[in-house]
Amino acid sequence: MRKSFSSTRSATRALAPVITLGLLLTGCADKAEVGAATIDVAASDSACEVSSTEASTGTATFNVANSGSKVNEFYITTTNGRVIGEVENIGPGATRKLVVQLEEPGTYSTLCKPGMVGEGIKGEITVTGDAVDVVQGNAVLQESVDNYTSYVRSQTKTLSEVTPTFIDTVRSGDIAKSKELFAQVRTPYERIEPVAESFPNDLDPRLDLREADLAEGDEWTGFHRIEKDLWKNNKIDESTKAIAEQLGKDIQELVDGVNASDFKLTPVQIASGAQGLLDEVATSKITGEEDIFSHTDLYDFQANLEGSRAAIAALEKPLQEKKPGMLEEINKRFDAVQEELNKYREGDGFVSYDTVTDAQRKDLSNALDHLSEEVSKVQHEIAG
Repeated sequence: MRKSFSSTRSATRALAPVITLGLLLTGCADKAEVGAATIDVAASDSACEVSSTEASTGTATFNVANSGSKVNEFYITTTNGRVIGEVENIGPGATRKLVVQLEEPGTYSTLCKPGMVGEGIKGEITVTGDAVDVVQGNAVLQESVDNYTSYVRSQTKTLSEVTPTFIDTVRSGDIAKSKELFAQVRTPYERIEPVAESFPNDLDPRLDLREADLAEGDEWTGFHRIEKDLWKNNKIDESTKAIAEQLGKDIQELVDGVNASDFKLTPVQIASGAQGLLDEVATSKITGEEDIFSHTDLYDFQANLEGSRAAIAALEKPLQEKKPGMLEEINKRFDAVQEELNKYREGDGFVSYDTVTDAQRKDLSNALDHLSEEVSKVQHEIAG
């Protein structure tokens, strides 16, 4: 994970006040629409201007155009930091669409993150209207939500079952065994990472923040802190053991969160998560930046791919109803990426990513781009 939130994933951290809303909207506030269902976002290296500061409950579409020189990200969050929707990997000159379902009236935060690092540029929108339940009365959508919720809970159950062995191994000081377990423990987490990112209080950064994304004053915990000790420092000391203990507590927080009675997903969030997992691969796994010390990036790539496919599979019935043939095309592209990834299998796992050449990484990237192109359309179809 890149630092995306600091008080929600690092891109949505509870964010220090970088630029006030008034400054963000300078030059466009007079033309802003009221209660718009479609909102244009002008993102750059120094601004995050929205065409409307008001929307109505229900489905809203944000068209995010990046005029800057840096890759950007855009998020919609509640004021307490829970992520409603996100779109990543918006290259210079590119436009990406984010569809969200705003079920409750109130104030929501907008956030652009040029360069995908730092606190980002934050603003607000006000949502008015009656509370809505987007799946109420729609048995097909409800089934999709129920199925994916069950999948998420099954992955956190697996995570809670495999983590204690990893923690015990780190506690015992066994470096070789800890290395062996590292990628395996991460797999169920990587399949559902967008769900972890949706929780406030820096849960995802506490679990998965990379060293390269640390800001001044940040405390570094989680998987990658342990990874550095195991591979680069080749040691397990008391601080490593303490980080492992904290990892167990943070994972339990995730388990408790997804099993809480008020845990709820919308169909569009499921579709957005499917795309978000592919964006994760594109921005950090393909580049080799995710597991920079262990070079176990292909394990994470596989887990992200599996998680994305599971999210799309949960939406099978509504997709078949709304866009016949779309799922078949998406599955073909999933198969193509999997075929490319399978070239790097070694035993029950994968080769070290530092042995994969630039040309081979390009082949992986091309296959992923073709898949992302189709999966990115699902949010719109599900919301329609």
